[in-house]
Amino acid sequence: MAGVTNTNPTDPATADHQPSAPPPEVPPHLRGRKRDGKRGGCLPWAIGCGVLFLIFLIWQFPSFKAQAELGSAYAARVGCSCRYVQGRSLESCQTDFEPGMEMVSLSEDPATKTVTGSVPLLASRSARYAGASGCLINP
Repeated sequence: MAGVTNTNPTDPATADHQPSAPPPEVPPHLRGRKRDGKRGGCLPWAIGCGVLFLIFLIWQFPSFKAQAELGSAYAARVGCSCRYVQGRSLESCQTDFEPGMEMVSLSEDPATKTVTGSVPLLASRSARYAGASGCLINP
C-alpha cells in the first residue's frame, strides 16, 4: 500500500469545480405560460369529492328520511297538544320543540282540529285532537 496515493481532495476548497451545464432555454412561444401537467388541476378533485358526497347522501337517505318522519310526528303531536289541550297559539307551540328541530314547521286545520308537522321534501305527519284521549297521530 505504500505506492497508492489518494488523488481525491479531502478539502472542498481545493476541489476542482467544473461548471454545470446551463439550464435549457425556453422556446419563445412557451415563455410566460404555465406548462400543463398530466393531472389537470383541481377539477378532477372537485368532481371526485362531489361523487363521494353524492354516494354518501344516497347511502344515508333512509336514515335522513326516518329522522324526518320521527321529527315531524313528534312535532305534530306536541303542536296538537299545545294548541288544542293547552289552548296556546301555534306560533308559541314551536318554542316547545327540542334543539335541532328548526327545519320542522307546523300548520293546522281548525275545522278538523288537526296539526301537521312537516320537514320540507322529506316527511309530513299529522295529529288530530280526540277530546278526552288528547291528540293522536294519524296513521
